[in-house]
Amino acid sequence: MGGTEHLTVRRQGATLVLTLNRPDARNALSLSMLVGLYDGWTEADEDDEVRSIVLTGAGGAFCAGMDLKALAGRGMEGEQHRGRLKTDPDLHWKAMLRHHRPRKPVIAAVEGYCVAGGTEILQGTDIRVAGESATFGLFEVKRGLFPIGGSTVRLQRQIPRTHALEMLLTGRPYTAREAAGIGLIGHVVPDGTALDKALEIAGQINACGPLAVEAVKASVYETAEMTETDGLAAELKRGWPIFDTADAKEGARAFAEKRPPEYKRA
Repeated sequence: MGGTEHLTVRRQGATLVLTLNRPDARNALSLSMLVGLYDGWTEADEDDEVRSIVLTGAGGAFCAGMDLKALAGRGMEGEQHRGRLKTDPDLHWKAMLRHHRPRKPVIAAVEGYCVAGGTEILQGTDIRVAGESATFGLFEVKRGLFPIGGSTVRLQRQIPRTHALEMLLTGRPYTAREAAGIGLIGHVVPDGTALDKALEIAGQINACGPLAVEAVKASVYETAEMTETDGLAAELKRGWPIFDTADAKEGARAFAEKRPPEYKRA
């Protein structure tokens, strides 16, 4: 199991929990954190025992965005990871889910600040839970910067364009209730319980057939920009083979026998 000084990894049942762990900087993205994230996504993709991923932050914050000084590797902090960027110049975009989509469902558990790069990573997750006091926003334009983590493309596909443009062009903060109201997040829970709710959802996913779950997620993203006709054809191509798997047969047997299924990913 991987992890770095700014990214902790733990297993809870079939869920891989990745925790942004730089609370003194509100979990601003560092090189060490990005390397840990990339390795975490890779571990989840390659380990068939992992059926879901929860992404959260330590110390009452999710992520306050990019730490440009740390990313440049100045000083000793993160210096040991600079070779990883040279080997894979795209690593940071994969870590931020801009150029990589994990096979397994990713659930975000947000407390506190989830702004700038934090909101950009959020858009790469599948299911999103936030504490009542969480804060969201894309502040880049206020600093004369561009939200290059994918927000000008993704946000308008995830929430109504008028809300996407307001968030992008004003650079103002959004409360958790506002974020839920425009569809950026799915659940608002009492402060301090976002991780519990995310793990609850992960547990529900873990109880389902893993091959079916992965195929359903892939189909949703694959068909998002297709016409209905093309999308239905792609869905059938991806979904029909699931009915021939041992997982599908086990699900049917378990239903008939009124017992929890025991899926073995086959």
